Amino acid sequence: MYCDWLGRRAALTPEKVALLDRTGGRRIPITYRDWDRQVNRTARWLREVHRIRRGDRVAILANNSVAYLDLLFACGKLGAILQTLNWRLTPAELYALLVPALPTLLVHNATTREQVRTLASSGLVLPVMDLDGAGEHSLQGRESYSDAPIHEEIRPEDPWIICYTGGSTGVPKGAVLTHGSVVANAVNTVAGWGMTQDDVAILNAPLFHVGGLNVLTTPLVLVGGTSIVCDGFDPGQVFELIQSEGVTAFFGVPTMFLALLQHPRWSSADLSQVRLVISGGAPCPEAILQAFWERGVGLRTGYGLTEAGPNNFGISPELAREKPGSVGFPLFLVETRLVADGRECGDDEVGELWIRGPHVFGGYWGCPDETAKAMEGGWLRTGDLARRDREGCYWIVGRIKDLIISGGENVYPAEVEGVLMDHPSVAEAAVIGVPDERWGEVGRALIVPREGHPQDAEALLAFCRERLARYKVPKEIRWLDALPRTAAGKIDKPALRRDHGAR
Repeated sequence: MYCDWLGRRAALTPEKVALLDRTGGRRIPITYRDWDRQVNRTARWLREVHRIRRGDRVAILANNSVAYLDLLFACGKLGAILQTLNWRLTPAELYALLVPALPTLLVHNATTREQVRTLASSGLVLPVMDLDGAGEHSLQGRESYSDAPIHEEIRPEDPWIICYTGGSTGVPKGAVLTHGSVVANAVNTVAGWGMTQDDVAILNAPLFHVGGLNVLTTPLVLVGGTSIVCDGFDPGQVFELIQSEGVTAFFGVPTMFLALLQHPRWSSADLSQVRLVISGGAPCPEAILQAFWERGVGLRTGYGLTEAGPNNFGISPELAREKPGSVGFPLFLVETRLVADGRECGDDEVGELWIRGPHVFGGYWGCPDETAKAMEGGWLRTGDLARRDREGCYWIVGRIKDLIISGGENVYPAEVEGVLMDHPSVAEAAVIGVPDERWGEVGRALIVPREGHPQDAEALLAFCRERLARYKVPKEIRWLDALPRTAAGKIDKPALRRDHGAR
């Protein structure tokens, strides 16, 4: 039987602040004792009012809040499954995710109320609950229920969360995160990254994404640290929280770190206490890494995916500078392989990254064929290309689907994008492959220019020729106002190929 780990943490450090609610202009500290009692009331209310039982799905379509986290851990106590929905999706897209999972309850808030009404009008018959509503069937009704512990036998293989993939390669798939996989990821993170109960992290990544749920949030509960719950990402608020709330840890995607660099407070902010800063979701350009290192912040690149963790590698701040862009070494409970053409890769050879360990997901909800494609002999085939040096340190070089084969040579867009990002005129860069009669395929660079700098394509190409083999240099530069993003904040390569991939 798995323990109620929020209850166990409340018993160990009851007065420690677990959450600092900074949503909606609030500043409310919540201790582990008070949070556990609140979650116990929530679990009993879900069971008695909404008839939620073991194995039932509770879908949630809402932005970040403490109530969202209450529902996560209440489902964990009951053995129910939280189905996290991306509030940026259209009602039609949401309908396609809700019908296969058949949730018992759909939870929403004021910001998603209209989407839920549209879903209802489209024929979706499903009990709903408004987090911002009033009455017994709203979250307010939980206050009349007991805060005594819930005693439900939970096994490691029991599903806890259905978290959707980014959808950059098609319809999002619901990855089943089990109690065992969530706990294993938390253990990996705490042991591999050296997290302690003194850590304070900003939670402004969306909770419908595995990055918001499991990069720092659940590991901090395991170790007894503090999460600052924010509505979303606001660079000004990040600097304010670092100054006023003792922030020591922060997770973001490269676009968030770029926004911090471009904020007026960047040059003057005191960042000395921030010791753990992780960039994920996409390769972080070296120019961004260097800018943080110059301010004394040990920004490091992490690697993960919804189906595994998402935390898989770790690296010290010192080694991260010696090996720029490396994600480091596998964490304690993570096994890795590099495979190309059915064989194991040697040092400095690029292959597909395979991952195995107790943190790996329990399959895709309702998609046995897709699960079988992703798993081979207990190994998760990530679809990502990586290389490993002789010391065992890993670099992620791109997606298999993004690989450009030009004249028989492999071109990894992430490498080219990193060089482009080093140029002072470039704010963001993406490289895609386009058809070419002579070479089969060549690179096209799509560039968002840095404000106040000229759009000089020839100068940018000359810069690349000094740093890259000729076959890697893009054959064309196109300037864009912005790059499209997935819900997880990643550059949407399929959209770029669709809109800019023609000859």
